[in-house]
Amino acid sequence: MANWPIRVLGCWAGDQFGRTEVIDNCLNPDFLHKFVLDYCFEERKNLRFDLYDVDSKTPDLSKHDFLGQAFCTLGEIVGSAVPPLPQCPHDVATLQFCANKLDKKDFFGKSDPFMVFYRSNEDGTFTICHKTEVVRNTLNPVWAAFAIPVRALCNGDHDRAIKVEVYDWDRDGSHDFIGEFTTSYRELAQGQSHLNVYEVVNPRKKMKKKKYLNSGTVTLLSFTVEAEHTFLDYIRGGAEPRARAGNPSQPTSLHYLSPFQLNAYSLALRAVGDIIQDYDSDKMFPALGFGAKVPPDGHVSHEFPLNGDASNPACHGIAGVLEAYQRSLRRVQLYGPTNFAPVVNHVARSAATVLDGSQYFVLLIITDGVISDMAQTKEAIVNAAKLPMSIIIVGVGQAEFDAMVELDGDDIRISSRGKVAERDIVQFVPFRDYMSGGPGAGLSMAGLAREVLAEIPDQLLSYMKARGIKPPPIPPMFPETPPP
Repeated sequence: MANWPIRVLGCWAGDQFGRTEVIDNCLNPDFLHKFVLDYCFEERKNLRFDLYDVDSKTPDLSKHDFLGQAFCTLGEIVGSAVPPLPQCPHDVATLQFCANKLDKKDFFGKSDPFMVFYRSNEDGTFTICHKTEVVRNTLNPVWAAFAIPVRALCNGDHDRAIKVEVYDWDRDGSHDFIGEFTTSYRELAQGQSHLNVYEVVNPRKKMKKKKYLNSGTVTLLSFTVEAEHTFLDYIRGGAEPRARAGNPSQPTSLHYLSPFQLNAYSLALRAVGDIIQDYDSDKMFPALGFGAKVPPDGHVSHEFPLNGDASNPACHGIAGVLEAYQRSLRRVQLYGPTNFAPVVNHVARSAATVLDGSQYFVLLIITDGVISDMAQTKEAIVNAAKLPMSIIIVGVGQAEFDAMVELDGDDIRISSRGKVAERDIVQFVPFRDYMSGGPGAGLSMAGLAREVLAEIPDQLLSYMKARGIKPPPIPPMFPETPPP
């Protein structure tokens, strides 16, 4: 008899973080157990899946038959063509309420009403999810419209009870309870209608007074809902961050190819590339160098293919880019000036052909900080800001990087010829801040990857939202079987 559980391990620590259920007597199991993992685009998370045939009820895996294991990264799962995760709502609802004939609670005035909204939990308790402002001295308040994530209201269950309590505000904090009512997201979503006029009931008054009807009414004035799309929605919907590697050239030891260790350019490329390649379906990365005399005639080029093939500069995987870089160093003569604009424009031309959100281009520039065409590069970045692309600049060496900080535009948005960039698409990080050179270098490289990639999700979202591009609908994890 075949019983199939999967043991899921995190290879970065070797700790088991969950097991699926056991499915009896089956060679093609579909596991239903869900695992919740923290997802961070700029970090690489390695996963290991162990498969066992269960022979008894003991939790000791050594007592069961080990069938095999599989390895992948969380990024590969998220970036896969067929999304393995159930769709999660990110809708934001905007609501406005008013009340009529609320109970008078203040001795020298009327009431100062406000409302408190509660989401019901699985265990029957309630959690506060929103509180309105106080409207002073009135029994017929109109509260300001407010926006709230749908998940905060009902946790994805549109029929889940939502409790609303109405209070009269008191300065000392001992607010007077006026009454309450219950509703649901499904009811609220019907908008303004007679169905969304609620009696505010005080249970104690109702028990004491036989003729008691209510303590006023609350009316839904308006209800709208908009999708608040996240970076993960676009990635799961098929948007691929496609990496482009630009390699600046300066005849220094920074490019030295040691037989014992990778140079700074190679380390930076690997740190960033190992993360982002999980989101590129074909793993083909056009890699360009600039600032060198190239064969056969020795002319100076600022966008030459590292693999030597001008018709197809793509390399397979980050390992392929590293190999092409190392071969190129032996083939070309490093030569100034150092111009960034040609490679920025090169990637921009590719990005301009795919404006529908299905691809997002990431240009990685590794530089020693020297730049000879600052004005042209600024203009290229301003023009590229309206395209689906981002630029990562990693500075290597001990030089000052004032020009790179200016291109970053975190403090002052970059501009050219009086035109300000539509979006901030540049992230600059100095490599030296993350390299200790000692045993901790590996951990520093993880920090480098986190820093340079941290802005990519927001930059992708800013492009999608500016263009009104929504992620495509995601098919259900378990499609319904059509009736026979």
